Amino acid sequence: MSHLYIYSPSSAVRDRVAFRRGIARLKALGHEVEVDSDALTSHMRFAGDDATRLAAIGRAAASGADIALITRGGYGLTRLLPELPYKAIAKAVARGTRFVGLSDFTAFQNAVAARTGALTWSGPALGEDFGVEGEPCEIMLACFDDLASGAGEGAGWQLPRAEAREKPLHTRGLLWGGNLSVLVSMVGTPYLAPPKGGILFLEDVNEHPYRIERMLTQLLHAGILAQQKAIVLGQFTAYKTVPHDKGFKLKTVVDWLGAQVKVPVLTGLPFGHVPTKVCLPVGAKVDLVVQGRDAMVLWGHGH
Repeated sequence: MSHLYIYSPSSAVRDRVAFRRGIARLKALGHEVEVDSDALTSHMRFAGDDATRLAAIGRAAASGADIALITRGGYGLTRLLPELPYKAIAKAVARGTRFVGLSDFTAFQNAVAARTGALTWSGPALGEDFGVEGEPCEIMLACFDDLASGAGEGAGWQLPRAEAREKPLHTRGLLWGGNLSVLVSMVGTPYLAPPKGGILFLEDVNEHPYRIERMLTQLLHAGILAQQKAIVLGQFTAYKTVPHDKGFKLKTVVDWLGAQVKVPVLTGLPFGHVPTKVCLPVGAKVDLVVQGRDAMVLWGHGH
């Protein structure tokens, strides 16, 4: 049984039914669930004003929980980066607390990595993953269970047929990344320290392929992409193409990206705003191994 601390560092919880369902489900899975006193606070778009959300992050760091899990993403963490309790967060990580989230949480993760080198986890959020109607994705649940029990050693997936590699690929580097929009908004700030020789993973939601290309262009022109050992694309979802795209689509962007960089560009990582999501250690040294269509990110024993 794990001790989970649920808190809201970004947007206000709008779907309280999903919130309650998520907590009930985590309890049913055998976890001890502690809910932050301001988890359901609302101030404009946010889960409380900046001071309220900073205090919630402080309580999460002081909770002694095995996992500190966000209720949802949205927007709000980039506002807090100058004031985050970095020492307390790093101490919590050192004591064994795993901070887990995605989307807007990308800002927290990369700032903590830049300031302290502490490891955090890209993974589910309470509402969108555990609070779903019906049953949550079994793969997501299994990956979260592995994280909670300390058994997780990697994540694997199948590449599209067109990306099958004749020669095996094996490279090692610092895993980093997350939500593309949030990451791009941090370029040039003290809260993003892109590693050289890193393995960069990216996902996004509600962004048209041309916007995705525009953001990738910024990372390209900033010199960040050329310094990576590999670029791994997760899921880009919930956008609509329009007639005047005339064939311009996500694959167009992926092909363009592959032509701009000399490093491998892989797709299909099961991570993003989708039901099936793995847990990924941001700031950990990982091995990326590809044989044929089988791709794996490994961080287990021997790392």
